[in-house]
Amino acid sequence: MTFFNGRGEVHCELGYRELRAQAMHAARRLLGLVDIKRGDRIALVAETRSEFVILFFACQYAGLVPVPLPATVSLGGREQYLRQLRFLIENSGARAAFATDEFVTLLHDATAGLDLALAARLEDLLARPAIDDALVGSGVDEIAYVQYTSGSTRVARGAVITQRAVMCNLTAIISDGLALTPEDRFFSWLPFYHDMGLVGKLLVPVAGQVPAAYVGTREFAMRPRMWLTLMDRTRSTISFGPPFGYELCARRLRDGDGARFDLHRWRIAGVGAEMIRPESLASFVRAVAGSGFNGDAFVPSYGMAEVGLAISFAQRGRGVGIDYVDRNDCVKHRRARPVSKLNRERAPIRAFVDCGAPLPGIAVEVRGPTGDILPEREIGTLWVHSASVMQGYLDQPEATAEVLTPDGWLDTGDLGYLLDGRIFVTGREKDMIIVGGRNFWPQDLEYVAECQDTVRTGDSMAFSLPDDDTGERVVLLIQSREMDPDARVRLQHTVHAHIKTEFGIHCHVELVDAQALPRTSSGKPSRSQARRMYAASLESTDLASTTTVGSSS
Repeated sequence: MTFFNGRGEVHCELGYRELRAQAMHAARRLLGLVDIKRGDRIALVAETRSEFVILFFACQYAGLVPVPLPATVSLGGREQYLRQLRFLIENSGARAAFATDEFVTLLHDATAGLDLALAARLEDLLARPAIDDALVGSGVDEIAYVQYTSGSTRVARGAVITQRAVMCNLTAIISDGLALTPEDRFFSWLPFYHDMGLVGKLLVPVAGQVPAAYVGTREFAMRPRMWLTLMDRTRSTISFGPPFGYELCARRLRDGDGARFDLHRWRIAGVGAEMIRPESLASFVRAVAGSGFNGDAFVPSYGMAEVGLAISFAQRGRGVGIDYVDRNDCVKHRRARPVSKLNRERAPIRAFVDCGAPLPGIAVEVRGPTGDILPEREIGTLWVHSASVMQGYLDQPEATAEVLTPDGWLDTGDLGYLLDGRIFVTGREKDMIIVGGRNFWPQDLEYVAECQDTVRTGDSMAFSLPDDDTGERVVLLIQSREMDPDARVRLQHTVHAHIKTEFGIHCHVELVDAQALPRTSSGKPSRSQARRMYAASLESTDLASTTTVGSSS
């Protein structure tokens, strides 16, 4: 493992043999802490550093359960992060907590008054006495880790993943999803507290015994071009990211910059973690022209923390497969009726990305509101059955019962359809906007805004909330960097008019400050949080906005 700092310099190198030795060394000291016993949970602030990796595997050797926690102080500031960190540590029932030098003061403040055996750094732990007894690793049905979900549609919950579950998922990813070879090398900027970063970019390379290189998520966000620089320097062949990561990188490149990088080895450019828009990936291909990057390297995927990581991978070497369907049929009948190439210019369409067939050992069904299994191209809720499905949500039997049946079927909460056995994800059930009995995907309204020259992809969020006058208020928030008041008003009126024309609904369009829209720890749009913020702003000024354009205009 090679860890790079924000300047692209090697901060630390750690071989797997050395990792094993250091993890076992730390494991003996974890078990030496007062009142720590087998099966206890250990909170780890998951900064992209070797210290986290050592402690994570130390827990495995000690029969303890690591709980990776966010390592990012967002725009909400220090106090919000402290509240989040304290909540997660208390919620997880952790008996000890660890952080790096950068986060240890925050950890101490967040855990003040909590009954923990230790809240410290790895080096502080290593100064403690060790047990003399032999280490006994976890059994297959013991808990490997607790992965907190991103909380994009509900309060964060800890998915309990057993050793058997994660190893089943790793086996399928390595052998079928990636077809890993000894020549492969990983590079990642994804956070270790997210399932794609933890399972996909830490556990997959270790289980597959191939090299991996890392740079922090914050460093990537500040210098997106570093992704390409380090892919080139490390000669990496596999790297994943959400669509917004590819688009952010593309925006930082000028014409001709692509030729500065050698990306011809990049055989799998994974895409996942949020709804995939083909336009984001096409802009990346254009931006890196001359680098040797092949758009056929894109591998869309579908997964979630509740199944370890992956449910499906698109076929390697085929690029992004797109199904063009009639948008009106989707809205009115929840049916994905294909639109021929000849008619795409004349009919309102939706473009859904092929996320591939389920991995071996994973069964997927599309179910209707009454639980009936739907045929191909009928849109319903995606249900998953696999040995990699979580044991449940930590200490939340009611929440577990909401999504997990006694016979092991998981309600993903995602909407989608099947075509020739392949999965097409269309959105989140809880994000669906329903007006007058008609269904609308928020992505459709957001796309209208993002087609405007001054609005970037990811700079809008649509949702609805109850309204005493109209029954349901549809709201579209747009992050705007436009300073001219007249231009701001024109943008609002243009978007409002297009939505009225295309969808036949009134929509309250508001411009908010840049960086105002909330995202989850994994970068997904958090429409539920935006909805709460907007509701609060009706009585306060939490969301700085300009004149509203909507049904009253």
